[in-house]
Amino acid sequence: EFSEMQAGVQDILASGMVTKGRYLREFEEALTEHLGVRNAVAVSSCTAGLMLTYKLLGLTGDVVVPSFTFMATVSSLIWNGLRPVYADVDPGTTNLDAAAAERAITPNTSAIVAVHNFGNPADIAELEDLAGRHKLKLIFDAAHGFGARYQGVPVGKQGDAQIYSLSPTKLLITGEGGVVTTNNDELAEALRVGREYGNNGAYDSIFAGLNARMPEINALMGIYSLKRLDAAADSRNETVALYQELLGRLPGVEFQQVRAGNRNSYKDFSIVIHAEQFGLTRDELQAALTAENVDTRRYYDPPVHRQTAYAHFADERPLPHTDWLALNSLSLPIWSFMPPDVSTGICRAVERIYENAPAVRAALAAQSVA
Repeated sequence: EFSEMQAGVQDILASGMVTKGRYLREFEEALTEHLGVRNAVAVSSCTAGLMLTYKLLGLTGDVVVPSFTFMATVSSLIWNGLRPVYADVDPGTTNLDAAAAERAITPNTSAIVAVHNFGNPADIAELEDLAGRHKLKLIFDAAHGFGARYQGVPVGKQGDAQIYSLSPTKLLITGEGGVVTTNNDELAEALRVGREYGNNGAYDSIFAGLNARMPEINALMGIYSLKRLDAAADSRNETVALYQELLGRLPGVEFQQVRAGNRNSYKDFSIVIHAEQFGLTRDELQAALTAENVDTRRYYDPPVHRQTAYAHFADERPLPHTDWLALNSLSLPIWSFMPPDVSTGICRAVERIYENAPAVRAALAAQSVA
């Protein structure tokens, strides 16, 4: 609430330090404590954090990356002159499959980029083993990662770096912004310089950086949002439990799998529709829900390897799980502290649509003809 932040906002405005001030330092310190990591470097966006991290880790050549992800995971590679080599995901967790990642490694591979997709922790141990055996950097796109736990501890300290988003759809928000976490002190210091155009303080760019600073008001918002993070994650897990209880009664509805000992942040709640059992396709269900005033999303359709800017990087290696998920997954509404009657109402709408599948299909077909 603004009443909590009011004194801080007034302090920022009175001080004239609208960036690079005390609240940025406080926010970064609070993040390192929460995540159990040595360094947290706040930046203007997750995308800027990815761009800087890829650059400052010295990546070259090929980088193994999933295609079932948001486009920024890959676009940041392209901005650094790197070649994405797409690897398939596990259809249950929707995360990068370690065996598929190993098959995608080339003699020119310098790193693996994995994603905590929808807030579901990646297979960190398997990927750390893989990266170690092949002497590769390991980076996690943790855009959905705040609120996620891997084997009981927050994701953030694993791998060479993890990069978070703090945009409005996330559990921890600063309005806009991102954070890079790492136990590598040299990388952290380079990131702090990199977010300042690469300027080392002597008006001398020691490398080509970015304007990736986080304003003080955003950092202040992050401080208060962090205090609510665990409660937000708990509430989303409660919402998902209700969704799963009610939708689990319907044939053809499958849920994202979370490995034992992990906690999904559920930045998104995504289901998979098996049309043969459910009686309607994913797209037909989405259209029917739209008619019921239920807003849904199709992540990630098309997947990155089929998008105009990135398709030419795809090789002959098939990505069957990626393509299947892109065509059949649907994200239902979820937000922190979502009232139970809202999710219950959505489940009832899905149930009505299932029970009337032939009539729904006929109505949708008639609309398309008209």
